[in-house]
Amino acid sequence: MSDRITLLRTALLKENLDGFIVPVNDEFMGEYVPDSAKRLKWLTGFTGSAGLAVVLKDKAAFFTDGRYTLQAKAEISGFELYNCVDMSPEQWLAGQSEGAVVGYDPKLHTLYAIKRYERSANNIKWQEVFSNPIDSVWENRPAAPASKAIIQPIEYAGQSSSDKRRRIANDIISKGGDTFILTEPDSVCWLLNLRGADVPFTPYLLCNAIIDKSGAVELYIDKGRISDEVSAHLGQDVTIRSPENLAADLAALKNKVVIYDTAVSPAWFYYEMKDARVRVIEGSDPCKLPKACKNDVELEGMRQVHIHDGLAVTRFLCWLDMAVADGERLTEISVADKLEEFRKVSALYLYPSFPTISGNGPNGAIVHYHATKSTNRVITENSLLLMDSGGQYQGGTTDITRTVAIGKPTHEMKRHFTKVLKGHIALARAIFPEGTSGSQLDVLARQYLWREGLDYDHGTGHGVGSYLSVHEGPQRIGKRGGDAALMPGMVVSNEPGYYRTDEYGIRIESLLVVKNVPVSEDGKRYFGFETITLAPIDLRLVDRTMLTEQESSWLQEYHQKIAATYSTQLNQQEKDWINGFC
Repeated sequence: MSDRITLLRTALLKENLDGFIVPVNDEFMGEYVPDSAKRLKWLTGFTGSAGLAVVLKDKAAFFTDGRYTLQAKAEISGFELYNCVDMSPEQWLAGQSEGAVVGYDPKLHTLYAIKRYERSANNIKWQEVFSNPIDSVWENRPAAPASKAIIQPIEYAGQSSSDKRRRIANDIISKGGDTFILTEPDSVCWLLNLRGADVPFTPYLLCNAIIDKSGAVELYIDKGRISDEVSAHLGQDVTIRSPENLAADLAALKNKVVIYDTAVSPAWFYYEMKDARVRVIEGSDPCKLPKACKNDVELEGMRQVHIHDGLAVTRFLCWLDMAVADGERLTEISVADKLEEFRKVSALYLYPSFPTISGNGPNGAIVHYHATKSTNRVITENSLLLMDSGGQYQGGTTDITRTVAIGKPTHEMKRHFTKVLKGHIALARAIFPEGTSGSQLDVLARQYLWREGLDYDHGTGHGVGSYLSVHEGPQRIGKRGGDAALMPGMVVSNEPGYYRTDEYGIRIESLLVVKNVPVSEDGKRYFGFETITLAPIDLRLVDRTMLTEQESSWLQEYHQKIAATYSTQLNQQEKDWINGFC
């Protein structure tokens, strides 16, 4: 990719810039980016979902997190590589030349991020660049996506768009605002009960919207993507506007009080409104919390699709055991393809919710590994296979990880797996008071690893959408604070792990629903979790001497529930196999 770095540097020279920041995201700040906006991949070759590059005149650096450090080493050359926990981009820039002019595209960075850069690397002269220099040198750039909008019916959404808009309008009024700028596509899609296919794995329409305190919405999307049926669904209170009108419409808000989320919205919106002297106040996206707290219809949909998804995974795991016993030649890609075959049996299944992670042996130690033709490993005896996968169904979204013993596991493998399992069970059984955040529960999942000086370099849990993003906020479970309090109806993953570099990876992931638990003697509200993922956990990797009686009971009851749920859907061989877990 050195030629592309040279092309970018030439473009920067024309703009009198000494450097430029290239993030992984596009202007919609989503996890998945259309090919037309994969500027970081074009520049570096990096294919992960978290990364940022800084290109200066004489050096270049790339930053990612612990999930992708090994992947970055394999995919990137010509850049200094850093784990952003150890060295952030702003820390690195603070050590560079005094007075260097570094540009950034304000559509690709939040105002919060820009202010952090300016504060931490105040030796740099920061310059917003409204015409991205990569776009000027990127030959054969793919066209932007333009999928048709589709309706998410009330039988899956559980609430009409008009009701949602009234709720959000009341929230805007309560915050003293006239208008809110919705910059995140999942919020717009949730609010309007729309879905699309603009990016892989996630049913998004890449669009923005402005909602005012009356509940009226301006939706910024090409009119050709809105059918007559969708237009009727949206109704007269939703106006379709060309994205080209957005800048002028923002400027026209100068007599309004506009609420804007600096943590998630591109800085470009702020700059446009500031130039027009619009009165802007900071506030969080009012769609996030009601979107995260699923209604009863959405929760039932999530439970049902997890039954379908769990059946596919259960049948796959049985098949895998039989295939290994029969000595079949299996590879990481072939088993991932086989799992997809099992999912496709369900008429409700649409497509994967993210690229399946199928990592055997040392590849399993790469947290977000994706097998390619060049890395595809033949699955070997006496190793571990880590399978992290999920599905999109119109009734909900799934995400599950199971780690499987191929042949005979070592004592060390069993010990590490059991410690991960104990953390998984501890979190699944947790009961906590109202107001508790995920960061306060994170230690439950890590405690048994920490006792031996072990850990994992990723979060313990993330929110999951209802036929939306497999990674949804504001809820999460991790070391870092600042996350939202867990509330009934939220869906969150439970995925502790352990990774031994160049040897194996372990992760156990199921999805949880936050629910009310009537345990308080003093009238306070307490919550707990319902595990909705249904697929067996490999008992060959469990050292039962390490489990308490309560942990053993939880594990047995979990497998009994799986066997009972699928008692009429499995063939005899599969029934005999699953009964071995009970």
